[in-house]
Parts: sequence; structure tokens; C-alpha cells
Amino acid sequence: MTKSNQHKAAKFTVPGMDETTANRVISTLDNRMVALLDLALTLKHVHWNVVGPNFISVHEMLDPQVDAVRDMTDTIAERIATLGGTPLGTPQSITDRRTWDDYSLGKALVMEHLGALDLVYNGVNSDHRKAVIEMGELDPVSEDMLIGQLIDMEQFQWFIRAHLESSDGDLVTANNHTESGAAKSARS
Repeated sequence: MTKSNQHKAAKFTVPGMDETTANRVISTLDNRMVALLDLALTLKHVHWNVVGPNFISVHEMLDPQVDAVRDMTDTIAERIATLGGTPLGTPQSITDRRTWDDYSLGKALVMEHLGALDLVYNGVNSDHRKAVIEMGELDPVSEDMLIGQLIDMEQFQWFIRAHLESSDGDLVTANNHTESGAAKSARS
């Protein structure tokens, strides 16, 4: 185990779950916690740095998402603690455990940020869905928790995609694999 993972290992867990299973669940939940901490900060960054037409509607749309994602993070951290782990939320520990690049846009137009955020949600929601499948085999309580979160995050992504969708149902950011590429496509 890495140094930060040592602090997360369960020395006890909930009745009916062995420590090996608890440690697997904690590891997966830790990954989701880091992703959600990052998502909340990214959403707030966009909230502060979005400009242009429709600024106020997007600016105001993001704060409820930030609040909901922060609540999700808290729920995951408390589940980790319930299972006997230690949720680590210090800035350095989060940076050390991230496996993705930092959000790449600074001050940008509404459509540029929305295009980039769609890709951010693609990653977070895809990984949350994988975690749901894994929890289905290990811990139905954590599975249920993650499903509830995924319901909300998929709706948040829909809110973003509604701005990026044509009347034919096509996404202007389709086939983009980078935030800058999605931002450029959305701007056009």
C-alpha cells in the first residue's frame, strides 16, 4: 500500500463484512471521493470564470451542483469511516491520488466551459457507474449510495448538454476527447 492508502485500511468494519472486502470497498469509495472533491472545485472554478451570453443562467445553475456534489463527497467520506477507513481530504492527499489532469480552462465563454464540463461529467459519471457495478458484488449499501449520486450527476450533465444539443439531438461536442477540443467545438 502507498503511504496514503495505509491510513485508509480498515482495522474493523461493519458487521457481516470482512476486512478484505471492506478495504476493497474503501479503496473504490476513496477514488470516488477524490473525483467528487475535484468535481466540486472544478464546478466552482467554472462558476467564477464563465463569461458571455447566458452568463447568469449558467453561473446560477452551477452553485446547486456544487452544493449537491459536496454533499455526495461528505456521504462517501462518512461511509468510508463507517467501514473502518479514514477518509483523507487534505489538498496534498487529494492531489497525490488524482489520476487525471487538472481542468484546463480559465476564464472562458459559457459554451466553452459547458463543452469542457460535458467531458468532465463523462469521466466522473462513467467511473461512478463502474464503481456501482463493483459495489454490486461487494456492498449493496455503498452500491445504493452511488446509484443515488449517479442519478443526480447524470441529471446535472443533462442540464449542461441541453445547452450543447442541436434541435436534431446532436451534441456539438461529440467526438471530442479533450476539454480544449470540446470547448472549441462548443464555441463554433
